[in-house]
Amino acid sequence: MSHEKRFAALNLALPPPPPLGGIYRPVVIVGSLAYVSGHGPLQLDGTMLTGRVGADLTLAQGKFAARQVGLTMLATLRQELGSLDRIKRLVKTLGLVNAAADFTQHPQVINGYSELMVEVFGPEQGIGARSAVGAGSLPGNIAVEIEAMFELG
Repeated sequence: MSHEKRFAALNLALPPPPPLGGIYRPVVIVGSLAYVSGHGPLQLDGTMLTGRVGADLTLAQGKFAARQVGLTMLATLRQELGSLDRIKRLVKTLGLVNAAADFTQHPQVINGYSELMVEVFGPEQGIGARSAVGAGSLPGNIAVEIEAMFELG
């Protein structure tokens, strides 16, 4: 099944691709790799999910925010590539969690993103290398920021 067909079968809604927040490109393609700039948890109404996980947000809310980042990133990839079917596989993910100082479950938060990638791209192509770290703050107080690298087919 193609990635686009799998995505359609999941009945997921994509937010609009986010506007640029600085001087950068949302996706840069070098050879067969697509480097995706950091994305935040943009909702369908155009607002961001904000707050610090472990203080303002629960683990479950942080995980939901990470999943929303994945949907936001997919919106950007679809806009930039024309189709999710151009993606061969997820290669690498860096997840940043806006976390309280004593919060230690960063990987569990970023699992929200990783689980979505498996749903859309399958277990072979949707799991890549990954880092999940805490941050003392993120731009606009967003809950999660994620950047990734995808191989194009």
